[in-house]
Amino acid sequence: MKYPIAHEETDDRGAFYIEQEGKRIAEITYRRTNAALIDIDHTIVDPSLGGQGVGRSLLDTLVQWARATQTKVTATCTYAKAQFAKDASIRDVLSA
Repeated sequence: MKYPIAHEETDDRGAFYIEQEGKRIAEITYRRTNAALIDIDHTIVDPSLGGQGVGRSLLDTLVQWARATQTKVTATCTYAKAQFAKDASIRDVLSA
């Protein structure tokens, strides 16, 4: 099942997330370091969504957004760091 992913950014904090019945059931959050750089700092997925690729969908959506907005990315989140390490096709958004 595909879940709609929403995006919000306020001040220096942002998130891509999935809501169900008014509750966030999955999200990947970031902190804006400057106008052109964010740091992914947390990913959480409700256990009921485990094994469905939801975390990766959130990351892929963030990567697409970063490409479209020419935003560079760092990752302190262990999940995001592991995904960038495994998949060279998304590393183009990483900050040098």
